[in-house]
Amino acid sequence: MKLNSELRQEARNVLSGQWVMAALAAFVYIAITSVPNAIPGVGTIGTLLLLPLGYGFGVLFLKVFRGQELNIGSLFDGFQEYGRILGTLLLQSVYTFLWMLLLIVPGVIKWYSYSMTTYILLDEPDLKHNAAIERSMAMMEGHKMRLFLLDLSFIGWAILSIFTFGIGMFFLQAYVSTAHAAFYEDLKGNAPVAA
Repeated sequence: MKLNSELRQEARNVLSGQWVMAALAAFVYIAITSVPNAIPGVGTIGTLLLLPLGYGFGVLFLKVFRGQELNIGSLFDGFQEYGRILGTLLLQSVYTFLWMLLLIVPGVIKWYSYSMTTYILLDEPDLKHNAAIERSMAMMEGHKMRLFLLDLSFIGWAILSIFTFGIGMFFLQAYVSTAHAAFYEDLKGNAPVAA
């Protein structure tokens, strides 16, 4: 398994020359997903209906990590299989919410357990709903703390972003998402072969 510092370096290498477009993709994603909350009475339902956009955001940076050109249109990939993507991510959100009702810590742990679901939906198009979520849980067994520490390592960058009037957050979001893609690829490459 690679060190988190190696994953961050890989993410920076991949984004080299593409930082502005990556930040623009983050801006578009955040702008669109913020719209439902700005419209009275639409909030929660609108946010849920836009869950496939989160899939597209994750997939966009996984594709970039795999050497494809950054294409903001990939943000909308989740709408091509709307039922499968929405159903799976909605179920994931419900599970996370229910765990959060118990206590914050179990909810956060489960969030990390489910964190590879988006990538699994891309790589295994036959999987959906519980099957994709369970695959993520199996992949993340013994690796949740590692991903948590990867996320924690970006705190300094988040603090620096405050001094850019929030503009740096778009670059940071792209950086974190690419590092998550690197994490997934490393995890997938080290997964035990199924019998």
